[in-house]
Amino acid sequence: MAIQPIILAGGTGSRLWPLSRELYPKQVISLTGELSLLQTTAQRVAALEDALPPLLVVGEEHRFLAKSQMEALDLFAGYRILLEPCGKNTAPAICGAAAYVDQLGRGDDVLLVLPADHLIVKTGEFARVVREAAALARQGRIVTFGVVPDRPETGYGYIAKGEGTAVASFVEKPDQATAERYFASGNYLWNSGMFAFTAATLLAEMQAHAPAIAASMTEAATTGREDGVFFRFDGVAMAACPSDSIDYGLMEKTAKAAVVPADIGWSDIGSWRAIWEVSDKDEQGNAVRGDVLLEDVRNSLIRSGHTLVAAIGLRDTMVVETADAVLVAPMDRSQDVKKIVDKLKQDKRGEYHVHRTVFRPWGSYTTLELHERFQIKRITVNPGARLSLQMHHHRHEHWVVVTGTAKVQKGEQTILLKEDEAVYIPSCTRHRLENPGVIPLELIEVQIGSYLGEDDIVRFDDEYGRVLE
Repeated sequence: MAIQPIILAGGTGSRLWPLSRELYPKQVISLTGELSLLQTTAQRVAALEDALPPLLVVGEEHRFLAKSQMEALDLFAGYRILLEPCGKNTAPAICGAAAYVDQLGRGDDVLLVLPADHLIVKTGEFARVVREAAALARQGRIVTFGVVPDRPETGYGYIAKGEGTAVASFVEKPDQATAERYFASGNYLWNSGMFAFTAATLLAEMQAHAPAIAASMTEAATTGREDGVFFRFDGVAMAACPSDSIDYGLMEKTAKAAVVPADIGWSDIGSWRAIWEVSDKDEQGNAVRGDVLLEDVRNSLIRSGHTLVAAIGLRDTMVVETADAVLVAPMDRSQDVKKIVDKLKQDKRGEYHVHRTVFRPWGSYTTLELHERFQIKRITVNPGARLSLQMHHHRHEHWVVVTGTAKVQKGEQTILLKEDEAVYIPSCTRHRLENPGVIPLELIEVQIGSYLGEDDIVRFDDEYGRVLE
C-alpha cells in the first residue's frame, strides 16, 4: 500500500496581510526562503519512501498559480490538482480527496494529509513519524500528528494524550494560564492539522459521523470531470455540502483517532510574529528582507517589497511594505492583522483581494496608474502563451511593445509587433494577444473609457477553461 500525499492548498492567510491576499495567498509566497511554502511542502513529500506524486486540493481561483509552482519544481510526472468550485472547510476537502482516490480503486492507500502553508525544519524526523503514522493507518486508525510544544502557546488547539497512541480529547485554543498548565503537564500536544488514514477508513468514518458531507463529496468526486492536470469536483454537489472542519466533523467524534507525537520543528506560519520567530536575525534580533535601513532597531521584523524602508528606534515592531499598502504594528498584536483585513472587506477595498501585480495563466499584469477614466498597466506574456479572444464594451486600449514580439488579432486582422511598435484596440472589437517568441513579451497598456473594471471582459475563446460570454 503506497502513501498518497494530499496537500491542502486553499485558504488566504489573512494574518499575513499585506503580503498575503485572496488571489495571492501565503502558500504560494516565498516567506522563509527562495521557494514558496507550497513548493517546500511538495519537496518534503517527494523525499518520502513509497510516496506517490501528490494530489493538491485547490480553489478554482488559485489553480494556475499552483500548477505553475509545481511545474517550476519539476519533481513529479503524475501529480494532480483537485479543484474546489467553492470553499467548504477542511472536512469536505479531505473527504473529496479520499473519494477521488477510492474511485480509482485505491481505497487501501494511506492518505497523508498536509496543509501547504506549514514549515517543518526537521525533515528526517518528519519522515520517521510519517512511517509510524502510516503503520497505524494501515491498522484502521485515523492518525493525527501532535506537535511536541516548546513553549506555552495560546494560538494553537491542543490534543490531550491518552493511553498509548490514543487521543483523550481535543481542546480549543487556551488562555495563557491554561497554556502554561498544558505545557507543564507534558501531556498535551499542539494540533497540527496533519493526518494519515486509508481512504476506505476515512470514508467509512465520515459516513458514520458526517453522512451529509460524505454523500455530497462522494457525488462531487463521482460526477466531477478531468481537465488535463486538473480534476474538477462537481459544483452542484459541492455547493450542497455542509461546511465543517475535519476536527469538528470527525476527529472529535471518531473512536479510531490516534496521535503520533512529532518533534519536527513545526510552525503553521500563521502570523508575522511566527515569521519573525523562524527567520534568520541580525545581532539586534531583527529579521530584515528587502531594501531596508535601520538605526537603533531591535527585535523587529522589517520587510520591503518595492521601496526603501528606513526605521529608527523601533522595539518589537513589525513593518511590512508592499506596492500598495504598509503595515505597522507591535509584534504582540500580530494576530490582530485579520481585523484590518475584515475592515478592508467591509469597506469593499481591493487591497484585501489582489496586489497591484496579478498573475494569470498566460503571465501577469501590474497596475501602474489607476484613475477615473484611464489606467496604465505593464503586461507580461510568457513565451508561447496567449490571452483569450475577447472584447470590452466600455474601454479602448493602446498597446506599446517594450520587449519581445507580439502577435495581435484585431478584428479580422493579424498584426506582428516588435519593440517600440504599437496598436490601438477600439471598444467592441474582438482581439487577442499572443507571444510567439522565446523570451517574455512585455508591453505597456493604456486603457481609456467610462468603466475600467476587470469584469468588462467578454470571452469568445479561451484555452484555460475560463468562463466564456
